[in-house]
Amino acid sequence: MKAIIFDLDGTLFQTEKVGVPAFRETFVQLRKEGLYDGEIPSDEKIQSVFGMTHEELWETLLPEASEEVRHTADQLMLTKELELFEQGVGQCYPGVEETLPQLIDQGWSLFIASNGVGPYVRGALSSKGLISLFKGIYTAGDYETETKVDLVRICKETHGITQGYMVGDRQSDVRAGLENGLVVIGCRYTGFPQFGGEEELQGADMILSTFSELPSLVNRL
Repeated sequence: MKAIIFDLDGTLFQTEKVGVPAFRETFVQLRKEGLYDGEIPSDEKIQSVFGMTHEELWETLLPEASEEVRHTADQLMLTKELELFEQGVGQCYPGVEETLPQLIDQGWSLFIASNGVGPYVRGALSSKGLISLFKGIYTAGDYETETKVDLVRICKETHGITQGYMVGDRQSDVRAGLENGLVVIGCRYTGFPQFGGEEELQGADMILSTFSELPSLVNRL
């Protein structure tokens, strides 16, 4: 099977549209419940954790908190995110909704590999009517993987993927693709916020500046 494995946040989905308000509302609620008395992280600090596993992001944003508080924060954040999806707040990058069906028409099987949790990832895709386009959705939350390398390996082995691409915007995506023998396409969309520096995409085989370029790029394989 030839396949394209996509990251979600910062690759298909404009994470900041939902992530920033969900995190901010989570910290407000933690304060109300007496579980947090610090400053609400800045939007820049919040955006810096996009793409991390949930364990990593709470270590960054709540370094002094107990596991119980972190678990509460995690549940609050997921609830806020799903509410925002239902309100239609989520947004894909330009070209995503039109281009994914084109890739299927070209014979590609599409998959998701995300460091997020299953309900969030499926909620994001469902909110835009895209979930049926993917043959498999793999999340760190569902598979309890420590790295995206492991998550992509599970996806490849499960579906017998022998060649294809890994498409993502963070160094974890680059490593996951390269260590699993996939061609890596890094995403740095022109005119949109970037959630990491230039070093995030070091090692990528190609850089995507608009999502609509993807069908022509993958036809090189």
